Amino acid sequence: MNSFYFKAVGADGKLRTGSLHGEHERAVARELRKQGLTPVFVGAAPPRGGFSLKLPEWNRGKSRDVLFFTQELSTLLSAGVPLDRALGIAGELTERPAFRLILQDVLRILKGGRSLADSLAQHPAYFSDLYVNMVRAGEASGTLDAVFERLAEFERSRDELRGFIISSMMYPTLLLIVGIGSVLVLLQFVVPRFAAVFEESHMRMPLAAQLMLTASDWLRTYGLFLAGGVVLAAAALRSYMGTPAGRLWWDTLRLRVPLLGDALRKAETARFARAMSTLVANSVPLVQSISISAAILNNKRIAGALDGVAQGVKRGEGIAGPLARAACFPPLAGHLLAVGEETGRLDQMFARMADIYETDTKAAIRRFTSLFEPLVILIMGVMVGGLILSILLAITSINEAAI
Repeated sequence: MNSFYFKAVGADGKLRTGSLHGEHERAVARELRKQGLTPVFVGAAPPRGGFSLKLPEWNRGKSRDVLFFTQELSTLLSAGVPLDRALGIAGELTERPAFRLILQDVLRILKGGRSLADSLAQHPAYFSDLYVNMVRAGEASGTLDAVFERLAEFERSRDELRGFIISSMMYPTLLLIVGIGSVLVLLQFVVPRFAAVFEESHMRMPLAAQLMLTASDWLRTYGLFLAGGVVLAAAALRSYMGTPAGRLWWDTLRLRVPLLGDALRKAETARFARAMSTLVANSVPLVQSISISAAILNNKRIAGALDGVAQGVKRGEGIAGPLARAACFPPLAGHLLAVGEETGRLDQMFARMADIYETDTKAAIRRFTSLFEPLVILIMGVMVGGLILSILLAITSINEAAI
């Protein structure tokens, strides 16, 4: 029997927390329901101290807040908790003060007579157009609990894919940083000591040692200028990428990188398909669904190509043909959607397409990292090994001269 931490809501609407023993999480959730409680979270207890490796706040914060909020609200609404009370409970469950203020403001606007969709739309940094339109459709159809269940699945799938991509790239990136740092430390602090020894002995240095000392002198003389140039170039590139033309150029360039471009295209396909599945299943018009889904894509080249797809849908051509002609997604996507149109189950085909390309994205990322990691290790090994070999040759030459 394992011990599980839980958060649950009682019949009085108050939050309960504690721990229960059970074989698995579902068993604990069933036990809580028997006790008249609505389980909101069942799992490992949150850490209260010690060291933990976390992704940067800017990378996880907002998306994780929205994910947890959506899951909690879906659970509460499915249990029959009124909307205003469910929002209040969700605000209490939120651990991040900034997001708690957001939810308090949403609740204030809702109590002022506005719809939930309009209340959420006041905070576009957290709630996307897709999110707001889904909620608006759910309010119109009276299926808000089902809508939040679909949104929870959408946010969960997107968060899992994002987390997989980030975690896969962390190790090779760390290797690259450590390798470059090692080379700089050797050139800046270790190599100059040998230069002084050779100058005092008036010995002729081996070619490898000469190259090493030249690189060290150049780094010590022009290193600050080089660092400043890199910073200015990065700032200029970032500024250019902030413009529509710069972002389009950068996104087009990334798609052309071998292996990485294929992984990015499949990731965008999965993101688009998951959004379309969520919207179409909730009866959002197809043209509007394409527009909303394009807005949440990260790659502007692909998002721009969807404008032509939307125009094709308006002309009555369906979505499969215009999508295939746009050539913004892998060829299989068009064939899957053609089958979906023929069978009248476009929402299910979009969901199937999302599952396929989320799996393919993970496989493509694995292929990229499986080549990138050894390449980084090889390059860094050659650089560091070359410097160490040069140092050893220099030491050997000094010892031979002393003998």
